[in-house]
Amino acid sequence: MKQSKGAIRDLFEGVPVAASWEIIGPEPERPHARLPEKVRHKRNLPACQMRYETAVAHCRSRLMAGSVVFLFAFGVIGVKLVETGLLRPEKPVASASADTKAAAGVLPVRADIVDRNGEVLATDLSTASLYVKPKEIRDQREDAANLARVLPGLGVKELTKKLSEKRGFVWIKRNLTPKEQYEVNALGIPGLYFQVEQRRVYPYKELFSHVVGYVGVDNKGLSGAEKSLEPMLEKQASPLALSLDMRVQHVLRDEISRAMKEFNAIGGSGLVMDATNGEIVGMVSLPDFDPHFPTADAKTRFNRNSLGVYEMGSTFKAFTTAMALDSGKANIFSGYDATRPLEYANFKIHDSHPENRWLTVAEIFKHSSNIGTARMALQQGTEKQKEFLRKLGLMEPVDIELPEKASPLYPAEWKELSTITISFGHGMSVSPLHVVRGVSAMVNGGVLLPLTLVKGANGEVGKGDRVISEKTSDMMRRLFRLVVEDGTGSKAKAVGYVVGGKTGTAEKVGAGGYNRKALMSSFVCAFPMHAPRYVMLVMLDEPKGNASTYGYATGGWTAAPTASRVIGRIAPMLGVKPVDENDPQLTKLLELPASQAVPSEKVAAKTDRPMQRGIKLVSY
Repeated sequence: MKQSKGAIRDLFEGVPVAASWEIIGPEPERPHARLPEKVRHKRNLPACQMRYETAVAHCRSRLMAGSVVFLFAFGVIGVKLVETGLLRPEKPVASASADTKAAAGVLPVRADIVDRNGEVLATDLSTASLYVKPKEIRDQREDAANLARVLPGLGVKELTKKLSEKRGFVWIKRNLTPKEQYEVNALGIPGLYFQVEQRRVYPYKELFSHVVGYVGVDNKGLSGAEKSLEPMLEKQASPLALSLDMRVQHVLRDEISRAMKEFNAIGGSGLVMDATNGEIVGMVSLPDFDPHFPTADAKTRFNRNSLGVYEMGSTFKAFTTAMALDSGKANIFSGYDATRPLEYANFKIHDSHPENRWLTVAEIFKHSSNIGTARMALQQGTEKQKEFLRKLGLMEPVDIELPEKASPLYPAEWKELSTITISFGHGMSVSPLHVVRGVSAMVNGGVLLPLTLVKGANGEVGKGDRVISEKTSDMMRRLFRLVVEDGTGSKAKAVGYVVGGKTGTAEKVGAGGYNRKALMSSFVCAFPMHAPRYVMLVMLDEPKGNASTYGYATGGWTAAPTASRVIGRIAPMLGVKPVDENDPQLTKLLELPASQAVPSEKVAAKTDRPMQRGIKLVSY
């Protein structure tokens, strides 16, 4: 059988064909049997056609392999670009120490600070900060002019200087707003770069400025709890809960601001403390500031509650009275001579509203008698007084989670005259925190508790040191209640909340001595007095009397009514239920026991001394 077929001849006419053969037995292996499937099945193709299809097949295989290699290479490059550009942004090299820390990478996130109910008081937000590589800037003046239009607060001259620096890196502005970042980016200026940083944000602005504090550009605490609790804020992931209550804080600030305006005071402060565990629930100092923009004005950054020390006036009489009662040398019916001013050396001690008669301890406290209080202190003696005040923590800084703390001021030589004046709150200066802590021990059963700004730090019921007996504490509660019911603190009444307290008014020291027109007026109290839960202090700096107060600016006329309004608003928030203040059982818990007192002639005779110059001391 001939191999050449007519059909094949017609198909490849004029084209040489492969060598022909005859099929004898099994079909022999063809030269193109190892070619690709499509080629192998095309028999008797021209040689050039076979070579062409073979080459095409090999090319396709090589192209496929090359494509895989290129895709892999571009994939690796793409991953690297994403990692470099997004996950690890270029780190600027700064010259200042704070900038160097920021340039080391994204600043660490601080834990949130929240109030006792979980309200956020401080938190971190990721923001963009703008820096420049001056060598990449083409036209400093033009670029500076463009930047000045989108960055408020930066002038063209200042920006031109930054863009012309010889350094490799210069900060333009830290913590841009999203709008500022967008507008800078839209300018398309080569050489400008963004660095992701953390910015501390304070949602309530001024409300917690003194106690929470603020941070610097490197996100490090510079004041308040932000500074003192920094180790906790940097380590823990969960929010740090303070003992403060945002609602109480708002009421305190609102009412003290109102009182400052009403009495034209230059400053004010307020504290609310839990008398059962030492937690500070509210702390306000006015004037205050916005922690986002800490001012250089020292007056606004000054925390009156912890850093300020003041002669607290008649609030100190609570400590003198408790000392006398706890000593066993006096009871509430012991009598002291207040028939005339007490003369000592060149001083004469007066009462602001003299009774001009013998007064019992209860009456001395009720009428806020300087003369009677001084005689009680002299009966105890100087060393006993120093020992008692030291036991109350009034001779050392308060231990609390704040860096702004002052030491009390007291005489280096504590003589008998110092014993007299300190008994009614002159001659010794302490902070408002000292006062609320001391008064809490007077009413909570006699235990001096450690103060804290951290929720739960002292447990549900705080453990402290006993400073007076439960019996003395019980009597002090009755005396505090007497002052509000029928004494100098009557304007502090808050119906249903059984308030008890003590007024205080001290003349401030000026260049020429005490200034009778510059007063520090205060009221310290507790509620409900039959089962004290909270101790509060309201203080006004240099209030001025007005028509509603008949010109008086003392604590009973200014701070006491302010305290009343605060208690009326915060007591329901704190879960203190109003009660019937005329309930017989309640009245029995707080009324003074009936007894007869015998005046002590010895106390009166001991303290009269000739007066030399007639210098007058008075506390209210």
